Amino acid sequence: MEDPPQCRGRPRTQAGRPTWTQFLTDQAKTILACDFLHIDTIGLKRIYVLFVMEIATRRVHLLGATPNPTGEWVTQQARNLVMDLGHRAAQFKFLIRDRDTKFVGSFDAVFIAEGIRIVRTPAQAPRANAFAERWIRTARRECLDHILIHGERHLLNTLGEYVAHYNGHRPHQARQQLPPNAGTAPPPITDIAARRVRRLTILNGLISEYAQAA
Repeated sequence: MEDPPQCRGRPRTQAGRPTWTQFLTDQAKTILACDFLHIDTIGLKRIYVLFVMEIATRRVHLLGATPNPTGEWVTQQARNLVMDLGHRAAQFKFLIRDRDTKFVGSFDAVFIAEGIRIVRTPAQAPRANAFAERWIRTARRECLDHILIHGERHLLNTLGEYVAHYNGHRPHQARQQLPPNAGTAPPPITDIAARRVRRLTILNGLISEYAQAA
């Protein structure tokens, strides 16, 4: 694993460098993490999905799905992400990824051109990219393990709906029960007994969202 850059205000290891956990904690607001998840369709066709997570907020960007993730394809997805981030791309300094050969040099070059340093995790060490790995498990447990996928379009539609729920409504303990797209201030406490609550189902009733009725 590449050594994380020096971080200020934290205890150091004997070598004078922060531990991996300290690096992630100190630099969370500047870190992106990316990975692939795969799903086998009912026709036994394997489809790969590329996603990127903003570590500080846990916001997930679903980049695309394909049965053949070539170097040209992953590079184009990287370009699309940078365009979608717009001026916010300048706030990120690191991209964590594993050593999968699907991440070709031109993929890295897109981020390096934006001033984002590539940090590769050790071989066969998924815990080093724990945030991305945890999202894969969450997406499977809450969504993909309950739905038979027919093809690429069906997979993207399903995951797109789930990611919208994840970013906009799903609470996170590390963020004081706020979803990724929310601000940093905790919501005010509401007296449920005096309010009406509206229930909205998504993914054909697989997941329910609740909000205060107008």
